[in-house]
This record gives sequence, structure tokens and C-alpha cells, in this order.
Amino acid sequence: MKERASMNRTITLSAEEICLVAPKIDHVFIENKNQVINGDFNEINKTISDKYFDLIIVDPPYNLTKQYSTTTFKSMDQDEYLKYVYDIFKECLRVLKHNGTMYVCGDWKTSFIEYLALQNLDTTGVATNDVINRITWARDKGRGAMNNWKNNSEDIYMVVKDKANYYFDVEAVKIKKKVLATYKDKNGNNKDWETTEEGNVRMTYPSNIWFDITVPFWSMSENTDHPTQKSEKLFAKLILASSKPGDKIYEPFAGVCTAGVVANKLGRNYTCVEIEKEYCELGQYRIDKSEIDKTIQGYEGGVFRDK
Repeated sequence: MKERASMNRTITLSAEEICLVAPKIDHVFIENKNQVINGDFNEINKTISDKYFDLIIVDPPYNLTKQYSTTTFKSMDQDEYLKYVYDIFKECLRVLKHNGTMYVCGDWKTSFIEYLALQNLDTTGVATNDVINRITWARDKGRGAMNNWKNNSEDIYMVVKDKANYYFDVEAVKIKKKVLATYKDKNGNNKDWETTEEGNVRMTYPSNIWFDITVPFWSMSENTDHPTQKSEKLFAKLILASSKPGDKIYEPFAGVCTAGVVANKLGRNYTCVEIEKEYCELGQYRIDKSEIDKTIQGYEGGVFRDK
């Protein structure tokens, strides 16, 4: 392993730390228990009851050849990948409550295939699932491309089983922004803004285009060596908007368990399933730390910042 710079805060585990977290990791699903499960999604998910989870955040391997710890995911042709994600989404929707929400992560090459898979799904007669929005977020990481536009965005589809009956708390995910044009009403009162120690600010409704997400990197305390780690702030928005305290959050293909970490910080329950032992250990370590440190970068005092 190469020597890291002194300012590098990437989480790595010593042998002693692994010995502490390893016994906490499960290999089977247990109802009503917060868990990191080291196992194959296709096997673990079969043991979960129908309509068990309130919220699912699924971040499957994108259709790229990529090394994940001890295994390599190999890219497929379009039809093969379509069947691959179709089977995943079908099983996820089976364990999602009737009024639950599922978020599906993808990149520019895979998200349209995911959309096709989602549109073809039937939730076994309970209700036809609906893709009701697509979030696009700026993934500003990497040095750029010499002969092409820099790949700088990813998508998240919002899927519900019943458009007339699902939970969404917009107040929990409003964003505090600085006001440049300080309009007043005809009586001279501030119009939807206030003066604070930070200056003139307004709580604004969130859109489906997000420019305020920072991908974890070496100087952030949440960073690991996982090649496609999502940020805590990104998943905090999804969890706060689409779940209540005490709800059950499911994170298949969990990687280093970012959704589990954030769920724990925000008073939700969690089930994380990950096939790689190393990532389960990192995830369990992060969850243990979240019992003490509840901070989420970019989310302070119950408010999201626009930067």
C-alpha cells in the first residue's frame, strides 16, 4: 500500500479495528435489527418479507468494468444489463411497502437502461410502480477529458408504488441560500427572506438539479477507498425527504454503507447488504462512529447549505 499524505483523512482499518467490527457483521437477515450483512443480495433478499421497508436506496454497479475490492464487475451488452437491473428492481420493489419510495442511482450510460427496466416492472398486482422524478446531481470529480466533455453528472430516479399515497417532507430538505435581490412587499416587509448573521438568506424549495454535492475525497473524514462511494449529504436528502424517524431503510449493494450511516445519524433503522467483506468492515466502522458523531457535511442545524 502506498504511503498517504499527512493530510489524507481516508478511513483505513488496522487489524485491531477489524477485530472489533467483524463480530458485529451478520450473514443472514434478522427482522427488526439494524444490520450490516455480508452476503449476496440475490440470496439475502429472498429471506426478507414482502412490504418490509419504508425506503430503499439502490446503487447497483453501473455498466462499467470496475474492480471492487476482491471482485470485478464486467460491463455487459445493453439487453443483458437491462435484465440484470430489472431483476434487482423487481426484488427491491417486492420488499418495499405499498406507500414506500425507492431511489435508483445511475450514470449517463446506465440510467436510461434503468428507466426502461423500471417502466416494465409490475409490482405483483399491488400497484403499478411509477417513476415520478429524476434527480440529476453534479458529480464534480476527476481531472477532465482532453477530447470530450468532462463526465460531471449522475442521475437518481424516484420510484413509488402508489402516486396517491407516499411520504415526502419537502420542509426537511429546503436549502438556505443567500438572497441577492432583496425584494420587499408593498408594506416594506421582507418578501420570503430574512436578515441573519450570515447575511440575507431565504429558505428555498429544492429542485431536481443538485449542484451542492461534494463527492467524498481524500481530505474528507467520510472518505474510503471504495471507488464509487456516495456522499452522506446526498443520501441525507433522500432519507430526510422520503422517510420518518424510526422508518426502515434498505441499502442493497451497500458498499461502505453510506445510507446506513446516515440513517443511523438521522434516527432511522437500517439494513445494509454488501458482498465484499472489506466494505462491510468499513461500513460497520463508520456506523459505530456515527453513534458518537452525528454531523453530516453540508447539513448543519437541520438546514442544507447550497455549497
